[in-house]
Amino acid sequence: MKLTLIFTGKTRPGYLKEGIDIYTKRLGHYAPVKIKTIEEQGGKSGSSRAKTKFAKSEKIISGIDNNSYVVLLDEKGETFSSHEFARFVEKTMTHGYKEFVFISGGAYGFPDYLYNKANKVISLSQMTFSHQMVRLILAEQLYRAMTIIRGESYHHE
Repeated sequence: MKLTLIFTGKTRPGYLKEGIDIYTKRLGHYAPVKIKTIEEQGGKSGSSRAKTKFAKSEKIISGIDNNSYVVLLDEKGETFSSHEFARFVEKTMTHGYKEFVFISGGAYGFPDYLYNKANKVISLSQMTFSHQMVRLILAEQLYRAMTIIRGESYHHE
């Protein structure tokens, strides 16, 4: 099963990009990994934000196969410990899906229909992180999950 990470906007700080590159390269030892970046569009007024969310979501879902398991990252989603997340990843990967898609949005979230299309909505923490930091945290946690699944020594109790 391939892993697809969909991010909104570019990763600007070099240290975050470097960290994401390190963990996605490590993840590549367990499954093919693809990163798709959706261009961020401005808009601070309410109507502009709604249009931005809609346009962005259209770009996101246009490339998702119907045989994909889709996870939205949202601050109101379900939280996991690292072991619980590893069990979730392992269970999902064994259910015959072609692709495991993780979507991280921008500051304004997603429209309702994208939440309805998702198989699961998760939160990486009860704390709020910038959408750029979420990318690094997600990549690291996916790598950690793979090492837990394989019984490797990266994760310590």
